[in-house]
Amino acid sequence: MAETWEPGTGNRLRVLIAGGGTGGHVIPALAIARELRDTHGAEVRLIGTSRGIETRLVPAAGFPLELIQVGQLANVSLATRLKTLTDLPRGVLHCITYLRAFRPQVVVGVGGYASGPAMLAALMLRIPTLAYEPNAAPGMVNRMIGRFVNGAAVAFADTANFFRNAVVTGVPVRQEIFKTGPLPLETPRLLITAGSNGAKVFNETLPQIARELLLAIPGLTVVHQTGERAFEATRQAYRDAGIDEAQVDVRAFLNDMPQQLDRATLVLARSGSTVAELAAAGRPSLLVPFPQAADDHQTKNAAAMVKQGASKMLAQAEITPVSLLEGLLMLLQDDDRLKRMATNARQAGKPDALERIGMMIAGLAQGVPVGTVR
Repeated sequence: MAETWEPGTGNRLRVLIAGGGTGGHVIPALAIARELRDTHGAEVRLIGTSRGIETRLVPAAGFPLELIQVGQLANVSLATRLKTLTDLPRGVLHCITYLRAFRPQVVVGVGGYASGPAMLAALMLRIPTLAYEPNAAPGMVNRMIGRFVNGAAVAFADTANFFRNAVVTGVPVRQEIFKTGPLPLETPRLLITAGSNGAKVFNETLPQIARELLLAIPGLTVVHQTGERAFEATRQAYRDAGIDEAQVDVRAFLNDMPQQLDRATLVLARSGSTVAELAAAGRPSLLVPFPQAADDHQTKNAAAMVKQGASKMLAQAEITPVSLLEGLLMLLQDDDRLKRMATNARQAGKPDALERIGMMIAGLAQGVPVGTVR
């Protein structure tokens, strides 16, 4: 069991954050890591896998990253599932060795491939654990360990039922995103984003409708994030359609999301953890949930935003060039509607989520029950 950390004793708080794979896991993990380092003076390390985006983002953010070998269990072939089950015990043993060397006071699981082995190892070593769950429907790992963790930070009230000692904190979002300005209606811009991997449906459909969209909305510019693998093909599709690069800026990945949201009038996006950034920024959105997301959690996330009056939702199965063009124009041609959606989105934001999660982790390290942090 990790020793108790007491503020002011000279001993530094040590926290391990486990998980990754996509930006939806890694970006909140880094936000939590920065909060622990900057506010609580903690030494923070992260555990991930070599296949995830954490291999690029974590070292760039200045945090040590340990890699383990583990794969998927959900929505994969039988062969992949069997390989993952074979790798899992080795992953857990790797994590046990690493935890014994680092001796963290708390282990935080943010979901993704590496979260399972690290959280299992922490439970076996009786190190206090906190699960972080940004989605309306928890992922497989959090469903498995939810009743055994010391606490959980969740984004939705209904999600708390899956965990022991859960607190509804909201999703940790970089504070710069809360500082976005008024909705830029005079200089309309459409931001298209689908997480670190992009979305095939956006990459294939948008170049087909870009000309009509640009003609219908005077002064419109577009920023389209494609994912690295589809970057060149999508950029060429826009060129083949005769679209000026000054009007459509194609990016593989967005490293400047606060600035992009600040300049966006409307956002076309998936509905993973992006919905928290949309709320923080107060930006209206057209959401297309990823239909293969575990437990269809993206549809549930989008439904919550629609209920808030902050977003419209379009199922991927319903997308055609005509339906997507109509959906975008319906919003971009109605300034009053966009302003109402922006106001509703902002009201859904939780600016204190990061601070509260940091306090929960620091409290666990001191033996303070999670439920006392509200």
